[in-house]
Amino acid sequence: METKWLEDFVSLAETRSFSRSAQLRHVTQPAFSRRIQSLEAWAGTDLVDRSSYPTRLTPAGETLYGQSLEMLQSLQSTRAMLRGHTAAGQDFIEFAVPHTLAFTFFPAWVSSLRENFGPIKSRLIALNVHDAVMRLVEGSCDLLIAYHHSAQPFQLDADRYEMVSLGEEVIAPYARADANGEPLFRLPGRLEQPLPYLGYAPGAYLGQVAELILKQSGVAMHLDRVYETDMAEGLKAMAMEGHGIAFLPQSAIRKELRAKKLVSAAPAGMSGMQITMDMRAYREKPLGKEAYSGKAPKSAAQALWAYLQTQSKTA
Repeated sequence: METKWLEDFVSLAETRSFSRSAQLRHVTQPAFSRRIQSLEAWAGTDLVDRSSYPTRLTPAGETLYGQSLEMLQSLQSTRAMLRGHTAAGQDFIEFAVPHTLAFTFFPAWVSSLRENFGPIKSRLIALNVHDAVMRLVEGSCDLLIAYHHSAQPFQLDADRYEMVSLGEEVIAPYARADANGEPLFRLPGRLEQPLPYLGYAPGAYLGQVAELILKQSGVAMHLDRVYETDMAEGLKAMAMEGHGIAFLPQSAIRKELRAKKLVSAAPAGMSGMQITMDMRAYREKPLGKEAYSGKAPKSAAQALWAYLQTQSKTA
């Protein structure tokens, strides 16, 4: 049994809606339902009365709901006590960052901070986008850094979380250059000879953005998905070896573009083959001396946030 199942169950008990709870827990509704079913399998009984709407708990569910609140509160208190033993690490700012940004944006951004803000001690937690967001929601990081696009927004409660913009990122299709500096593969491809496509694994945030680009192009694309990975760095490596076309963030391939090892795979003159995303930092809003999670924000994180707010306003 996983604690996140209990957190899912508490959310369902309070919202009485599978769809709303799935949204709040940042998972798809099918995935959320599977986690509730896993909890029921562990409990050995039905916890939810699915014959009614709004959703109601069974008597067993009502019992588990009360116990879950106590257990989760106890775990939160225990974690707070354990963190109190690590006072030496209180000056470290913990960042939850999706893998791609951890490799591309974060190192240069920290260098810029040290030049313009001052020295900082940072702890990087590199995760997929969903897990990075959950780190923030669970109070397990000081700041979340992530991409944002209006077509793929995060469902973060604006009353609880605040954000600042850190800059922009462009994602577009690229392929290895041939001896003449032309792409080995150029969109849109042909029906009888589809182009090898290097794609993001299902559920990956950048994969959703890539699909949006393909849909908004207005042209039928003929692609044969030959490779998948969660990470843009993995797609870049495969594209560099000439294995196909990949949609990549420009920050990940600046050196390769300058060296003309990778070139645009978009058709000449076709608009709409790229998307500009915002790069944002998020944190839990402080309420007096503490945040919603009950933790007092670190002084180092507070100072950094004030600086980021100033930079965002003057950008």
